[in-house]
Amino acid sequence: MTGQAPGKHWQAEDGLHLDTRGLPPPDPMIAVLWHIEQPGQAGPIIVHLDRNPVYLFPELAERGWQYEIASDDPGDVRVILRPRK
Repeated sequence: MTGQAPGKHWQAEDGLHLDTRGLPPPDPMIAVLWHIEQPGQAGPIIVHLDRNPVYLFPELAERGWQYEIASDDPGDVRVILRPRK
């Protein structure tokens, strides 16, 4: 992947936030994978989504990342990503 990832992102005290709400599939997955593949990305990444990203979880595992679902409210799902130790 090259260029800039879809969605909005910002750095906060608790990590990098990535807001993919409102993006059509597969843009949320593309955005997350783009960010975790950036050099030096050590997490955590807090991803804000419209829905539970079930197809993303196997991709994260293949790339050595783990996830925690922090909120699964409809329209405001938050998933925290960290590299596997």
